[in-house]
Amino acid sequence: MGSVHDWTALEQSRAIRSGEVSCVELTTHYLDRSRTIGEVVGAFAYLDEVGALARAREIDDRVAAGTVAPDAVLFGCVAPVKDLDLVAGMPCEFGSEAMRGFRPPEDAAFVTRMRQAGLVITGKTVTPEFGLPCYTENDLGHAARTPWNPDLSAGGSSGGAAAAVAARLAPIAQGSDGGGSIRIPASVTGLVGVKPSRGRVSDLPLVPGVGELAVIGPLARTVADAAAFLDVLAGCSPEDLFGVPSPESFLAAARRPPGRLRIGCCVTPMVAESEVDPQILVAVAAAAALLSDLGHDVVDIPPPVSPDVVSAFEAVWWAAAAAIPLPDDAPLTPLTRRLRERGAALTAVDLARAVQTMRMAAVAAIRATADYDVLLMPTLAHLPRPVGHFAARDPDENFAEQKRFTPFTAPFNVTGQPAVSVPFHHTEGGLPVGVQLVGRPRDEVTLLSLAAQLEESVRWHERVPEVAGGRP
Repeated sequence: MGSVHDWTALEQSRAIRSGEVSCVELTTHYLDRSRTIGEVVGAFAYLDEVGALARAREIDDRVAAGTVAPDAVLFGCVAPVKDLDLVAGMPCEFGSEAMRGFRPPEDAAFVTRMRQAGLVITGKTVTPEFGLPCYTENDLGHAARTPWNPDLSAGGSSGGAAAAVAARLAPIAQGSDGGGSIRIPASVTGLVGVKPSRGRVSDLPLVPGVGELAVIGPLARTVADAAAFLDVLAGCSPEDLFGVPSPESFLAAARRPPGRLRIGCCVTPMVAESEVDPQILVAVAAAAALLSDLGHDVVDIPPPVSPDVVSAFEAVWWAAAAAIPLPDDAPLTPLTRRLRERGAALTAVDLARAVQTMRMAAVAAIRATADYDVLLMPTLAHLPRPVGHFAARDPDENFAEQKRFTPFTAPFNVTGQPAVSVPFHHTEGGLPVGVQLVGRPRDEVTLLSLAAQLEESVRWHERVPEVAGGRP
């Protein structure tokens, strides 16, 4: 089966539960890799070696005692948490000098679910300052890089999480997505990245920001691993204002055929000034052709979301940055400071109109695509950019360049629909290219079933970057 880090998360858990491998052995293996390869790809903001090994010993004791539930399919697996999210006792610095040294006293709700499922949290993965940019570089000295070419950015804001999974430093990792922050790094690192439906995963005690854009979701090498991890993460309580209970096991959905689907394909950016790289168009065309060969009806459609919503999304993004409780003299990146200035300049009426515009656009988009089971489109408009590409620009041009890079992801944070980026294609130069599948509202089930069908044909999880031990 190859090295243990080449096994899927589901395979690793089976091996631990059967006694073939101990959790201590697996965790030690990943910690060793994270100390070395992790530095190359900039994956971790913090490694909790003592805590992870103590947890692994607890897992092994439970296996020996025979107290593991038969449906605990990720029991004993390693899974780091993004440094925007709360893990009791671990640093949570939000990628910012302004938050250096902060350690929360409690876990996020989904972290509690991870612990209950028997996962081992090895540390916190790198994020840009407060998760605001689509690249992962910050003033704490971190820069997440794609293992396929470490000169290039791993995207963001879940870039550290994606770098960790793609470099085989963990089989799965938690990310978050407010405008594409799971799907963007999934595309440039060759992973499956799932943005669940709004409300599917509770992040209490944190609450949704204005516009309810951000969600918690999984990054993995395979659809089945991502689905199994989503089963762990998903859950809500009466305190969750937008909570959506899970209809069934997502892993079960990923293991059954999707049936014949009607798929709407769009390659027109929803940001007017953006152009799509020809290699990305090739990837989407190839995906459409394969879907047709698999028996699905693929139909070209116009953009489901009007470009008019872009200015509304911008206003909400700026307002969210401005609402972060920080002193005026907090040490911040030029981009964060500029976004906060723009947000502070908005009036209450400006913000109310922006939120109303987004909600009206969401209703219109869902209505316009009601005849389609799934939408197919690019994840990104461009291939991965070099580390430093965005940050070297004036803050306003930086933000504009980010919009041109990511015109296909944020619209589905506006609508709240589930979406997944799958690593369908590689360029002649060896870089992964993701294509995006978008589901009907609250329908991750169909989305994961279709993604698994594509994976079975393409076998993208068998590709390994050289940094992780693959062949050049």
